Amino acid sequence: MISITTVQSDADVRGILTLQQANLRKNVSADVQANQGFVTVEHDPDVLARMNKAAPSVIAKDGDLVVGYALTMMPEFGADVPELLPLFALINSLNYIGKPLADRVDYYVMGQVCVAEGYRGQRVFDRMFQHHRDVYGDRYQLLITDISANNTRSLRAHARVGFDAIHEFYDSTIGETWVVVLWDWQK
Repeated sequence: MISITTVQSDADVRGILTLQQANLRKNVSADVQANQGFVTVEHDPDVLARMNKAAPSVIAKDGDLVVGYALTMMPEFGADVPELLPLFALINSLNYIGKPLADRVDYYVMGQVCVAEGYRGQRVFDRMFQHHRDVYGDRYQLLITDISANNTRSLRAHARVGFDAIHEFYDSTIGETWVVVLWDWQK
């Protein structure tokens, strides 16, 4: 039985890091990347622990094993993950419904999402995002992230739960197009 909850312990954080390592782009084949997806950012354990103390991430567990995660990242942690600095700068330059996102305090960022092999296709992803809405929906209106345009499985899954693409950009430092997506919980 898969349970959806929030990070409760250091063991949960370690479980996230273990699952992240198994699914980093550099650790999976091109075939797996194309068909199953991948994650790109490798989080520092101390930063991840602090992120979860500030706002616990949503995780899926099979017993004690973390089999999925959807990281909660408050904007104040943007500087702690260097790979995400461009995303936070971009978010602050975008408008949504005629209002600059930089002026809003009603959003947070999905720092990364991953479901373990063997648990995919069972709506674990959808359930984790619904749990985000249940836990944080009374304080935030928007959930924002970006996804590699090459990660078509992730793009489809985000659209399925309610995210809309609001911007695309090309990162010339890595030669890749990214799609900024936003889920407006007031819609």
